[in-house]
Amino acid sequence: MLSLFARLPWIHRALIAIFSAFIVIALFLPAPKDLRQEESNYQVGQAYPLAIDLEQLAMQESAPKLAVLRWEKHTIGSGDSMALLFQRAGLSSRLLYQLTSTNKDIQRQLTRVRPGDSFQLGFDANNQLIQLKRVISPYETFLVTKSDTGYSSTIDKKEVHYQYNYAEADITSNFWNAGVNAGLTPNQIMELAGIFGWDIDFALDIRGGDHFKILYQEKVVEGEVVGRGKIIAAIFKNQGDTFKAILDDKTGNYYDENGRAMKKAFLRSPLDFRRVTSNFNPTRRHPVTGKVRAHRGTDYAAPVGTPIWAAGDGTVMKSSYNQFNGNYVFIKHSNTYITKYLHLQRRKVKTGQRVKQGQTIGTLGGTGRVTGPHLHYEFLVNGVHKNARTVKLPQSKSLTGKAKTTYIANAKLRLEKLERYGELLATP
Repeated sequence: MLSLFARLPWIHRALIAIFSAFIVIALFLPAPKDLRQEESNYQVGQAYPLAIDLEQLAMQESAPKLAVLRWEKHTIGSGDSMALLFQRAGLSSRLLYQLTSTNKDIQRQLTRVRPGDSFQLGFDANNQLIQLKRVISPYETFLVTKSDTGYSSTIDKKEVHYQYNYAEADITSNFWNAGVNAGLTPNQIMELAGIFGWDIDFALDIRGGDHFKILYQEKVVEGEVVGRGKIIAAIFKNQGDTFKAILDDKTGNYYDENGRAMKKAFLRSPLDFRRVTSNFNPTRRHPVTGKVRAHRGTDYAAPVGTPIWAAGDGTVMKSSYNQFNGNYVFIKHSNTYITKYLHLQRRKVKTGQRVKQGQTIGTLGGTGRVTGPHLHYEFLVNGVHKNARTVKLPQSKSLTGKAKTTYIANAKLRLEKLERYGELLATP
């Protein structure tokens, strides 16, 4: 047999070898039933899990709709309303009513608008409003989105991180300018004055050579600074005295390095220091007597209409007028303390009324025996006149026990951090 195969032409031998190889391979292939996909037995009326993620599918279906939207930006102008904005955008008042009737969040965002507020409107190919955006803050955006069942609202929030920053300044002209030159915002300048406002009269007690330094938070979103946070620690040197204040995270209040409250029962100054004229003049003279030290009180020269604040909580003893005091208000704070406010343009409280510290009780004027508008302020302790700018004031409740121990430890760390930042800044 082999001799016969050997006598065949070479082409025939090659074809026979190829066909033989195919036959061998076929013998080792699995049976047709082994090549079929795995089958499962399903019963009618029974629920079985789908191999599809419905939530992901819904997101995929909705994503293209938002991706192809045509966006328009509209801004509320002076005297504008949301109805006028919708009209300019080609949207009906009926749609606005539908939106504001959907839920209270949408109603609030679309009715409480002011000039300068901007809205982004997203339209589909049929010019239907699919999404509305209103930026609330650098890290919050209010969204209204249309679905098959109507409109819904959400707030898109970006994660906010915090980092520390530092500022310091020597005061050469006035406190406000020093704060601006140090890179502080107006809100930070007022916050700093508020922290130390129970110890320092920022209207009259600031002098050249005074100095402050602060450690404060910055808000960071996606690597970008978007705003300022709270003051964490601050040191203020005023006329040779040094005051320190550190934030207590638990209470949100400020205390000194020993846990004593910065807040006192009375403000040093009963009006906004920014409104006081020539507030960097230590030789201010009384407008009538010409004396450097005002008679039995302190005088503040400021524009007519400047709000006057209650220096502390109490009850209005008298709110009246006479030819000497003009419009005046007397407040009794306890059996020990009384404050008096004279020459007001207008009185905004009545006799017997209870008032809170910082509440506006009147406006500065020039009524009564005066030659120019100013506030005459008196501070009495047990019926005796005291200098409101130097008298020792009763403190609010200070920290005690474990809370005090924890606070003092944290305060020490924050003051050290404040000093380190200052040293780094001073290093050339």
